[in-house]
Amino acid sequence: MTGFVQAGELRVAFEREGEGPPLLLMHGAEASRQMFSALVPHLSKHFTVIAYDQRDCGETEGPQRPSTLADLADDAQRLIKALGFKRAHVFGSSFGGRVAQALALLHPRSVDHLVLGSTWPLPRPYEELCPDAKRLAELRSGLPATAEELATWFFPEAFLQQRPELRRIFASARPGSARSARRMATALTAIERGVADIVAPTLVLAGELDRVVPASVTLSMAGRIRGADAVLLPGIGHVTAMQAPQMLAQHIVRFLKN
Repeated sequence: MTGFVQAGELRVAFEREGEGPPLLLMHGAEASRQMFSALVPHLSKHFTVIAYDQRDCGETEGPQRPSTLADLADDAQRLIKALGFKRAHVFGSSFGGRVAQALALLHPRSVDHLVLGSTWPLPRPYEELCPDAKRLAELRSGLPATAEELATWFFPEAFLQQRPELRRIFASARPGSARSARRMATALTAIERGVADIVAPTLVLAGELDRVVPASVTLSMAGRIRGADAVLLPGIGHVTAMQAPQMLAQHIVRFLKN
């Protein structure tokens, strides 16, 4: 089912598929719920899967003003309630993992189990943890001319040889707008609390070949979250939901069902 629901000041665009315990999917900074299109069919056999567009993304509509990571966490908490659930399992990928961390910290009663993929720990900034942040920013600002090089940061070369059309996935990036500027500003915000305060049972997943967020950065989170599990995905880059949706689903299902 595809639709809209009012969650506080937002009219949230979402897709809901499957039956069972609710599982909320949180996309990356420049993405939308569409990044999970290959993953949802694997998960919906076991869960009520909800993929939604965050504030200033996709088809979600809201106030045209700056927002913070805390606002995104509040949006997610209101969405869970608006859909009729008290709590949900949560999977966040890349910046979506930051939103998931903030939700687990600010609204712990709304989160059942937490899965964090290809992300970096609160409250530290991306530029502090990822040494190649400056080059990545240069490639983003150079689009569309830099589209093919940027793709190699998100997908391993071997995968791009199998899916050559993805080399140009960033070529259709829209020109900068007030909306995209707000979104990028939001992605730079944080909350003061860190991952050590997360109480939800947590699984951390990292791609071995991730150039956007090095696996060591993501996996380090598991040592600071009490009882967290950690998995290194061999041969996988940054966008696991697109590169290896079946493998990702297997790890998520195993963790949530156990």
